[in-house]
Amino acid sequence: MTSPRDAAAADFLPDLVSAALKAGADAAEAVTAQRASLSVGVRNGTLEDVEREESRDLGLRVFIGRRQATVSASDLSEATRARLVERAVAMARLAPEDPYAGLAPEDRLARGPFVDLDLYDPSERSAAELEAAAAEAEAAALAVPGVAKSEGGHASTSSSRWRMVTSHGFDGAYQGSAFSLGAGVIAEKDGAMERGGEHRAVRHLSDLPSAQSIGDFAGRRAVARTGPRKIASTTAPVIFENRVAMQVISPLVGAIAGPSIARGTSFLKDKLGQRVLPEGVDLIDDPFRPRGLGSTPFDDEGVAVTRQALVEDGVLTTWLLNSSAAAQLGLASTGHASRGLAGPPGVSTHNLHLAPGDRDLAGLMSDAGTGLLITSMFGPSLNGNTGDWSAGVSGFWFENGELAWPVSEVTVAGKLIDLYARLQRGSDLEFRGSSNSPSLLFDAVAIAGK
Repeated sequence: MTSPRDAAAADFLPDLVSAALKAGADAAEAVTAQRASLSVGVRNGTLEDVEREESRDLGLRVFIGRRQATVSASDLSEATRARLVERAVAMARLAPEDPYAGLAPEDRLARGPFVDLDLYDPSERSAAELEAAAAEAEAAALAVPGVAKSEGGHASTSSSRWRMVTSHGFDGAYQGSAFSLGAGVIAEKDGAMERGGEHRAVRHLSDLPSAQSIGDFAGRRAVARTGPRKIASTTAPVIFENRVAMQVISPLVGAIAGPSIARGTSFLKDKLGQRVLPEGVDLIDDPFRPRGLGSTPFDDEGVAVTRQALVEDGVLTTWLLNSSAAAQLGLASTGHASRGLAGPPGVSTHNLHLAPGDRDLAGLMSDAGTGLLITSMFGPSLNGNTGDWSAGVSGFWFENGELAWPVSEVTVAGKLIDLYARLQRGSDLEFRGSSNSPSLLFDAVAIAGK
């Protein structure tokens, strides 16, 4: 697989920005995204698919006054770049005015040299090595007693590079790598089948768990779910396992996104500076975590990023702002702009985590006594204005602090602002992705069963 380390032998981004200005734009920004990836899937020990991708794409955003337009292309020839500039400027002239459109303020831009976040591992895995790892993970999962069928093993490796240049002096780039491995199987008991799987992704190959451990966990996960019972509707303590707990916190993140606040469509729109989580609870966004899957030296408008407690001691401290949302609200960008190659930026967090408590999962179950441990969720529903939330779930019923039996076809529901006020954290925080939470306990949650 080709590494993007020496990407852009033809360094055309500054020239592209200059060409846009000469064509009539008042301001412009250009980005390139390069990616090389290789993925392999196996099923029952036999190679099932191999996918290789090498791409280099370009995005251009131009401004004429408060009118803006974006265009993108994967053909980076000189002739295409010229047409791209011509088209973008023509589109901007016809676009409606947006009073908040514009490049990020110069005083908010990140300045180099940028910190090295150790996001890139030059290690390469061949298709044969990926196939072997995927097959080993699948075999380990199939070896677990009770596992009946394989849904496949899969492994991949990728590298990417992102660069942005603007007409007001920003020029930044960074590169990253990713290595992943996973397996999925089906366990059977008394004619009923349950799925289980495990998947891990890391920046550095040396951080990837062994294929044996990934496959064994996937198999045991599937077997543990067999023979589920239905339960009657009730109100009881509910624990969200750390692997799914962030799905309960993510609506909070969406509710503090600047665009939602500017539109007035958030159930937290009046909560800035107020307590939204229990005392002592912190929700941290850290773009500088070494080897983090969401780490970045600057946001997607070139704005400087910082480690921030979005919620500190339970109190909401900030909105998530890009430059446009900040201008609408009379505030400054918080360095959370997020964009692809086409369209104006939105907002997103970087490496988000809820700080852990001091009780492990067993401790939470012991304190709760009897209730529902949720290990998977699907079909969540949220009313963004009111915070009314529900989700289909499955997991385990526990009694006297011990797992009793698996449970499926259950729905949990509540008003998030009320649930958040009663949140209790476990100590089992794991940094598995770009958003992470320990297990979370909520007392007296409405459970809809049979």
